[in-house]
Amino acid sequence: MWRVLSRPLNESHDIITTFQMSSLCHHLHRSPLLDDWQGKIKTTSDVLSSNARFQTLTLSQPVLCRHMLDIAILITVYCSLVVYFVHSSTKGAVHIWNLNTRRPEKVLEGHGGSSVIWVNTLSRETVLSQGRDMRVCLWPLSEGRGGEVCDSLYTGSVGFCQCSLLSRGPSSSLLAYASEQMEEVKVMELPSNVPVCSLKPDKKLGMVMCLKIWQPDAGEGPLLVAGYEDGSVLLWDVTQGRPLSSLSAHPEPVMCLDVDPGRQRGVSGSAENTIRSWALDGQQNLQQQESVELLNPGISQLQVRGDGKILAAAGWDHRIRVFGWKRLKPLAVLKCHTDMMLSVTFSDHADPTKRLMAAGSKDQRISIWSIYNQN
Repeated sequence: MWRVLSRPLNESHDIITTFQMSSLCHHLHRSPLLDDWQGKIKTTSDVLSSNARFQTLTLSQPVLCRHMLDIAILITVYCSLVVYFVHSSTKGAVHIWNLNTRRPEKVLEGHGGSSVIWVNTLSRETVLSQGRDMRVCLWPLSEGRGGEVCDSLYTGSVGFCQCSLLSRGPSSSLLAYASEQMEEVKVMELPSNVPVCSLKPDKKLGMVMCLKIWQPDAGEGPLLVAGYEDGSVLLWDVTQGRPLSSLSAHPEPVMCLDVDPGRQRGVSGSAENTIRSWALDGQQNLQQQESVELLNPGISQLQVRGDGKILAAAGWDHRIRVFGWKRLKPLAVLKCHTDMMLSVTFSDHADPTKRLMAAGSKDQRISIWSIYNQN
């Protein structure tokens, strides 16, 4: 049985939620039926604002048990009324769960046992996965075809930089990825596999560590921002294949970043204990904005929710931190894992009150949260 504990931390505006389980059983390949969600609403008005009512959705058995695999990356996919939850592992598998039936539906293995470091959806019935075998694989999920790679792209990258995908309509997307030259980013159009551009800085910044491609609301061509080993963040014009501006954001390598296209604003984290936000001015120059210091160093992933209200950070100290995106105001500290956080993501449900946050950890567990989603 799970126990849900809630108490304020010493830090202001923080809460801690701990999940414990008395027994761990069932292997993933048995396709066990997950028990009903045991969601309980905890109101902590003495710690948080009136809008800080949150719901913890916990499984009576974890998605992965102790003897299973580390969670590398997570996404949620909505197909009509069916909600799919996709996660990848450090052993080369992509697992797909149906959250309506609470059953695992598919296990995709196509990276030869190499770690899967990124997953995304090219369409509602197609999954992309990036592995440490230096390949990006395309998986069709339509009925009768799931489980086999239908196409793959060799990147040549030996680093840990995750790909980034930009949808340009129902039949066209741009895939950005680190190439065999560690400081170079390549952009390719999918599904035609036509190269778009190659982005390589003029000066030595070290290997590219993370990147994000997006389409500004103003109507210009796609932009790409990349974080490098020397702590720099570079903004690129994808159409012209040239850098627009740069920013020395961190003294350590940039481990993760995310961009809010609507506000032309981004955020980055590194091995240090500071999260920094930056924005584009009218001349497409990167300008540093707010920053927030953490008690413990190291951020694995940052994610801005689609409505631009909150930012989630997956920390090396086993914690998920939630901030107000406007001013990076600390809102909550969620503690339900016993090892380093590896990923965090938000779903994009059409109904804002049904959006979920999922987080994966090296402790081989996934936590799913409904947090700050009231109107």
